[in-house]
Amino acid sequence: MNDKRDDIYAYNEKGFGHFVFDQRVVEVFPDMIKRSVPGYSTIIHMVGQIAERYAQAGSNCYDLGCSLGASTLAMRHRIQAANVRIVSVDNSADMIERCKLVIDADSHDVPVELRCEDLLQSELNNASVVVMNFTLQFIAPGKRDQLISKIYKGMRPGGVLVLSEKLKFNDDHHDQLMNELHHYFKKTNGYSDLEIAKKRSALENVLIPESLEKHKQRLAACGFKGTELWFQCFNFSSLLAFKE
Repeated sequence: MNDKRDDIYAYNEKGFGHFVFDQRVVEVFPDMIKRSVPGYSTIIHMVGQIAERYAQAGSNCYDLGCSLGASTLAMRHRIQAANVRIVSVDNSADMIERCKLVIDADSHDVPVELRCEDLLQSELNNASVVVMNFTLQFIAPGKRDQLISKIYKGMRPGGVLVLSEKLKFNDDHHDQLMNELHHYFKKTNGYSDLEIAKKRSALENVLIPESLEKHKQRLAACGFKGTELWFQCFNFSSLLAFKE
């Protein structure tokens, strides 16, 4: 599988519309996320370590919004507990189709079940580790409480949720600074101002970020304890939330 360079927004196409995880995005996704999300490789690497520590024998580990399976593979390569199954879910058929090729090419023996489903409809139970990397931000804000509550109810005591999200900051100056630094990060990775502006327009009302405080309030309201911010680079972050 030869992943292509992300040039989706390099040309002055009219009427591109809202961002969707279709075949065109699938083909460039590894390059897109590497050049767009600061610290992504660090988050993926640490997901493996977190799964190794918290995966419980006889449990399920979930990768919700799995895209091409980066977190799935990170967990699969590090989990030591016996009789663990990884369930990877995404609502994009194009993503799941490519993810299956990625998983089939991997030789590790932790079983992986792929599901092409709406996360709000997907069954979740007996979970010791749940990973949501930059997924909740694409869920309609009015349905986010429902999804986090469902995750909590489907987890074992001692389980951990890894929640990675783009942040919005309550202080306007700080929010502008973080957005400018992210913009510069993408420019240094080869994106033009036109590409950055067009993608931002395509993501408007599709990717809706929230503040760190909002995430912590939701997690606490759903029952999670000891929520910790363990990673942040500019306006990209990752939290750990625990079920006692």
